[in-house]
Amino acid sequence: MSPDWETIAAAIGTATGEEFAMTSAEPIGGGSIHLSWRVGDGRRNFFVKANARSALPLFEAEAGGLSALSATGEIRVPAVIAAGTGNEGAFLVMEALDLAPLDHESGARLGQALARLHRRVGADHGWDVDNYIGATPQINTPHPGWPHFFCERRLRPQLRQALANGMDKALVAKGMGIVERLGGMFLDYRPQPSLLHGDLWSGNAGALADGTPVVFDPACYRGDRETDIAMAELFGGFPTSFFAAYRETWPLDRDHERRKPLYKLYHILNHYNLFGEAYLGQARRMIERLLAELRR
Repeated sequence: MSPDWETIAAAIGTATGEEFAMTSAEPIGGGSIHLSWRVGDGRRNFFVKANARSALPLFEAEAGGLSALSATGEIRVPAVIAAGTGNEGAFLVMEALDLAPLDHESGARLGQALARLHRRVGADHGWDVDNYIGATPQINTPHPGWPHFFCERRLRPQLRQALANGMDKALVAKGMGIVERLGGMFLDYRPQPSLLHGDLWSGNAGALADGTPVVFDPACYRGDRETDIAMAELFGGFPTSFFAAYRETWPLDRDHERRKPLYKLYHILNHYNLFGEAYLGQARRMIERLLAELRR
C-alpha cells in the first residue's frame, strides 16, 4: 500500500499552519499492524503511520489516548499532528522524535512519571470511548467495580474471541472458570480507577537525548494501576530502575504479585488472538495455574 502523500502533506500543512512540501519518506520498520515512515521537507520531520481506510478508528483512538496522556503534563508523548483518510487509506501524523532505549536514568524517570500519571484517578473504571489493544477492539463501558470491569470488558471478550479463533473449548472453559472466581483476588483490595497507558511494553517506550522518557502507542483507560506494571514485566526490556523508582514513588499493594499473572493473561490472550498458535502454550500454562490457585 502506498500512502496518499498529497493528502498527508496537505493535512500537515493545515494542522501546522505552514505548507509542507514533502521531499523525503523513509520507511521505518518494527510495527506489526501498520506501516510507518519518517517524512520531511528539508526543515521539518514528522512520523506517519498508514494503513487501509478501515484503520481510521484505530488511529483516532491512538490520537485520543496520546492527547489524554499529554494533557496530564506528567509524561512525555509524541504530539499528534493529524489523522484522516486519503485515496489510498488512513493515516496518523505525529511529531517525529529521535528515541533511544531506556537506560538506568531514563528508566527511573519513567517509573516516577508513571506513578504520577496513575495518581490521576477518575470516578469509574473504563473510558469515555472504546478503543483498541493492538488491533483488537477494547470495550471500555465504565463501571464502578474493578473486578466486574476486568471480567466483563477484558477477560471474557478475549476468551470468546479465542474460542472463535480455534482455542479448544476445554481450555476456554477453564479460562471462564477464572472469570467466575476472580472476585477472590479482590476481597481486601479496592483499586482506584487510575489513568493507564494500557499497552506498556518496552517497545512502546524510549528516551530523548536529554534522558526524558517518552511513551507512545497507548490503549488508555482507567483501571487498576497494577495492570501497567504487569504488562511492563511481561515481555521484559525495562531496566530495573523503572520498577524501583515506581515503587519508591507509589508503593504497590502487598498482594500485587498474586494478581500479576491475571493481568498478564489478558495480554497473552490478546496476542493469541492477534498472532496465533505461538502464544497458545503460554496461555494454557497461565490459565491452568491461575485456576488452580483460585480453586484453593
